[in-house]
Amino acid sequence: MFAKRLIQKATQTLHLPHHSPQHNLSSVTAADLDFQVSVHYGIPSTASIMSFDPIQRLLAIGTLDGRIKVIGGDNIEGLLISRKQLPYKYLEFLVNQGYLVSISKDNDIQVWNLESRCIACTLQWEANITAFSVIKGSCFMYVGDENGLISVLKYEADDEELLVLPYQVSADSLAGDKVLDLKDGDVNSHTAAGTIQTDNNVQNMEDKEISASCWASSNGSILAVGYIDGDILFWKTSNSSSTKVDQGGKSSNNVVRLQLSSAEKRLPVVVLHWSSNNSAQNDVDGHLFVYGGDEIGSDEVLTVLSLVWSPGMDTLRCTGRSDLQLSGSFADMILLPSAGEFIISHNAALFVLTNPGQLNYYDHDSLSGIANQHDKRVSIASAEYPMVVPIVNPVMTAAKLISLSASENSSKTPFEILKHLRKCSPPNLVDGIKWPMTGGIVNQLNNDEDRVGRLYVAGYENGSVRIWDATYPVLSLLCVLEGEVKGVEVTGSSSSVLKLDFCSLTFCLAVGNKSGLVRLYCLDGSLNESSCCLVTETKSEAYSLTKGEGLNCRAIFGLLQSPVLALQFASKGAKLAVGYECGRVAVIDTSSLSVSFLADCLSQPSSPVLALTWETLRQTDDHIKSPRNSESKIVGKIVELSLYALTKDAKIYVINGGIGSLISPKPLHLDSTVISMYVIDGNITLSEKLTQIQEDVMDAAGEDEPSQDTTSSEIDHLKPDNHSQNSSVVPLVLLCCKDALLLYHTKSVVKGKNKPIRKMKLANTCCWTTTFKKFGKLCGILLLYQTGEIEVRTLSDLELVEKTSLTAILSWNFKANMDRTMSSTENGEISLASGCEIAFISLLTSEKNFRIPESLPCLHDKVVAAAAEAAFNFSLDHKKRKGTAPGILGGIVKGLKGGKVSNATDLVANSKSNLNQLEQIFKRNPFPEPVIFNEKDDQIIVDELDIDDIHIDEPASVPSTSAPNVQKKRGSEREQLFDGEAAIEKPRLRTREEILATYRKDASSVAGQARDKLLERQEKLERISRNTEELRNGAEDFASLANELVKQMEGRKWWQI
Repeated sequence: MFAKRLIQKATQTLHLPHHSPQHNLSSVTAADLDFQVSVHYGIPSTASIMSFDPIQRLLAIGTLDGRIKVIGGDNIEGLLISRKQLPYKYLEFLVNQGYLVSISKDNDIQVWNLESRCIACTLQWEANITAFSVIKGSCFMYVGDENGLISVLKYEADDEELLVLPYQVSADSLAGDKVLDLKDGDVNSHTAAGTIQTDNNVQNMEDKEISASCWASSNGSILAVGYIDGDILFWKTSNSSSTKVDQGGKSSNNVVRLQLSSAEKRLPVVVLHWSSNNSAQNDVDGHLFVYGGDEIGSDEVLTVLSLVWSPGMDTLRCTGRSDLQLSGSFADMILLPSAGEFIISHNAALFVLTNPGQLNYYDHDSLSGIANQHDKRVSIASAEYPMVVPIVNPVMTAAKLISLSASENSSKTPFEILKHLRKCSPPNLVDGIKWPMTGGIVNQLNNDEDRVGRLYVAGYENGSVRIWDATYPVLSLLCVLEGEVKGVEVTGSSSSVLKLDFCSLTFCLAVGNKSGLVRLYCLDGSLNESSCCLVTETKSEAYSLTKGEGLNCRAIFGLLQSPVLALQFASKGAKLAVGYECGRVAVIDTSSLSVSFLADCLSQPSSPVLALTWETLRQTDDHIKSPRNSESKIVGKIVELSLYALTKDAKIYVINGGIGSLISPKPLHLDSTVISMYVIDGNITLSEKLTQIQEDVMDAAGEDEPSQDTTSSEIDHLKPDNHSQNSSVVPLVLLCCKDALLLYHTKSVVKGKNKPIRKMKLANTCCWTTTFKKFGKLCGILLLYQTGEIEVRTLSDLELVEKTSLTAILSWNFKANMDRTMSSTENGEISLASGCEIAFISLLTSEKNFRIPESLPCLHDKVVAAAAEAAFNFSLDHKKRKGTAPGILGGIVKGLKGGKVSNATDLVANSKSNLNQLEQIFKRNPFPEPVIFNEKDDQIIVDELDIDDIHIDEPASVPSTSAPNVQKKRGSEREQLFDGEAAIEKPRLRTREEILATYRKDASSVAGQARDKLLERQEKLERISRNTEELRNGAEDFASLANELVKQMEGRKWWQI
């Protein structure tokens, strides 16, 4: 024995890879790890707020845990994750600019760059933000806080910076100003639908807390405000009309009150939205969408009120009320404008978000049916958000993420196989409803054939299986395999799918269900499956199949009526091992579609088989039949295999893979709860001490000696270095339990000896594990605990390398049975599902398949942005050439056409033309502080203006230039008519130095200055008189031009307009 040890150590010393750069490839370090979410589908269960970009057609959903889901078209979905896992209070797009603004609970204002999917800039607001709004078509934002201060922010895209502009409006600056005059008022209800009169006294409004508000007109003349006590008040901001006394109740000049319920205690009005009426001839009739305001304890409904004002806005009538039943607790709702519009018109659609993570869509046709409902709770058809990967409907019960590799047994490459499967792709129709989210761009690299193909396979409770192309971060459905095979009647074919396995060499998919059936599919299309073989324990029958567009089933094995808990292809795919809940194991020959053996129950009493793993014993040169061809061919060297079976009672059995007999005289038995088992080949690197322990175990495998377990106290002594590493030349067995990891030599397992060469106790309860490779060699194991924590350990000595959690990566918490739908590839790509979400996590920095930025879908379409900008500019130029620029003439022409015209384009055109003017307004404080200073006993307070502070300059001459430049310099007609000459400066406050320089003189100089001032005032008044005369002449010319245009338009026929 001593001589044998000397020979072994000398041989190992000669073969040590000293200073070789490749010798440490089988170990994993912290530098090799970088957890990234490469794919995410589904709406988070914590979704709470929504926003929509009407130009880019993108929907953003904010959550309570710091995530933002962005949904576009063509299966494009993105997930933005903030480091602060806090709820979002506000969420709005900078429309058509590629940015999204969010405000978290701690008043942190974040601007997200949708193109790079990261935060461009942040701004921490000192006070609690209670109101927020983005000016449509601009980069300006209003921010209101708890102190009553309204501020204006501007986002500078070039500098990626949020600027706080000087423009501010405080509550004190408006104190004493009577903005709205409030008196008693009620609603005249045409029917009893939803508006019940209350007491006539509306007092103490300053004590009422506002909970929601929206404009209730398209021209800004009416504001709807919801209160925490359930009241809804319509404030008229225009003084042109007054409400008169009506039979239904008393009147109010500027406010009308509405109540949805007569109950004493009502729910707060949480959400208010308004859309215009299609048939209305004014700007105030429409539909009001309300959540809240009803009696406490009532059902979750969304109320839609149809409101009609009298021609003179004297009375308000509620002509209809409809209550939409909600599928869950309400989270948020938004109205979507039609394509190309900014404002909410009569063609608006509706999104309703409910918990947990359910999104329902009501199109215009669905909403139009409830406009005239009278006091009726309706249940109209809504479209539920079509999940790219269904998880709940139907229920996902098994999943597997697969990497496709080139096979020497197949003439087709993975790219060709994916191309073949795409031909089987079903049409992507969702109840015939066209969803409004069409934004985003799917990016695909040019070297498709060089990409590593990837499939995502999911099994469902109804027995069906769905396959997606997961080569790129945008998944596409390839085919749906139904549980029932047409033409073959088998009991239990629609049972839940429990297990999936795939052989990347033969491209064969195995599906095991709860009734004990195993179905085989060939995905490469090399076999013309015109028949399906049904194999039972006693007979085998062939059924003819109709060649359809999808994949046909090759064979169905119904050997036992017991759930299939384990499936494992052998290395070359010629054999498939099946483990049943009853404790029996079967091996299927996939070449001949026959049963090699069906072993008896492994343990007494029977215990379910949890895991199966193949191991190579020795190689021969025999021929076998390929599962791809009926004739005999060489698959390589044929391998005689041993099969390791792990049962639920923590026993490991070693079975001869050829005949089914037990190799081990007795099973290895543990007193623990097992999870998984792995057979590791001889490519991992062990420390010198572990190698010594391995040799001792091999020598004493047949002897009854104490186990040489290693504990956590010996970790520091087991770290490998460059001079003490040795490669394992024999396979090892890694057994994962809920509380420990154990590494065995295969000889100990075969002998049934519980003598691990390494044992690592775990601090928490482990529930799922997987191994992964780096540069083609096994290097580490990942463990998921029931607490949601994730650990990565080396395979060489099970040391901890990295520790993180589901919360840190995805903001997820571990849920029961989550491990059933988890899977991984050998390259460290992990798929997992929770609730309505599914995610792919990339583990290794060296794995570039999902980490290429060019392969990610783009969430901002620059082509669409440029096209929209060009369309708006063209519309504005077209109106200018026709002389119908937005303003008085535009209103005249619109009136002559006899109908309402969507003002979305006007809105954008006006905003674009006035952005510079708007910025100039925001760059100054509308309420500047008066200049106050003291000097000795004299106090001078400058708080008012006189004519001396007004500077009037003569209008500058306009040089001759082209028409566009003339229009740009002169400004629009509206500016000249109502704003006066742009050269006239605004009155300003004098500084202290100017006042001292002016008035600190002797008496004679002061008298002379007074005389000069009188002359200057006379000159200024004369210039003001001349300017006024010019403006009056211009107005008369403009009026004559308008009258002439009216006469011309009246003489035209309707087809000439």
